[in-house]
Amino acid sequence: MNLQTMDLNNVEERQRKFILRVYLWMAVALSITGITAKITVSSYNILMFIFSSDVVFYGLIFGELALVAFLSRRINRMSLSTASLAFIIYSVVNGLTLSSIFLLYTYESIAAAFIITAGTFVVMSIYGYVTKNDLTKVGNICLMALFGMIIASLVNMLMGSQTVSWVISYIGVLIFIGLISYDTQKLKSMCATGFYDESIEKKSAIIGALSLYLDFINLFLIILRLLSRRRD
Repeated sequence: MNLQTMDLNNVEERQRKFILRVYLWMAVALSITGITAKITVSSYNILMFIFSSDVVFYGLIFGELALVAFLSRRINRMSLSTASLAFIIYSVVNGLTLSSIFLLYTYESIAAAFIITAGTFVVMSIYGYVTKNDLTKVGNICLMALFGMIIASLVNMLMGSQTVSWVISYIGVLIFIGLISYDTQKLKSMCATGFYDESIEKKSAIIGALSLYLDFINLFLIILRLLSRRRD
């Protein structure tokens, strides 16, 4: 085995370990969110505390956004334990707000949406990992389309058009399918040259997990909306 082959094997091994760490963090976060949501919907007092007050509910929403911004911008200045705790807290807070889906949709719809999302995520993430095509353009297009989708959704809140809502949802599915592949490839590329510090690598895995976690959650919510089997 020549030196070039050994270097290539080392890079591929680093990439596999890094992506595995990312997936592990993502799985932990999704589990925490799901458990928190189920516990919340099982407690009348917690539900009333969250959803009977706009201050509390929107406070949690803004808290989630603040945590994402905090992690994304200050991760390199944090200790690994602080970054880990922030991600776990975010998963819990997201579980509190997402508990509402158990009130709006049937368990069958939620389970079906989760299975479809999980299957789609696995396929597109594998594609992003193994493809030799550069997905940078795809990612940039998806990000621009995402901003457009957000603006269109805000405008449609005033219009109240069901047709526009369905179109936005289908576009959203395509956007997050593209982002899953792009984000996976981007994470793989990050590890190609190796990290200069193990702590940086572990914190980068948390940020990577947050990115894929957000892709998964948003795709899940859109698919759940498309299935549209609400409780009576």
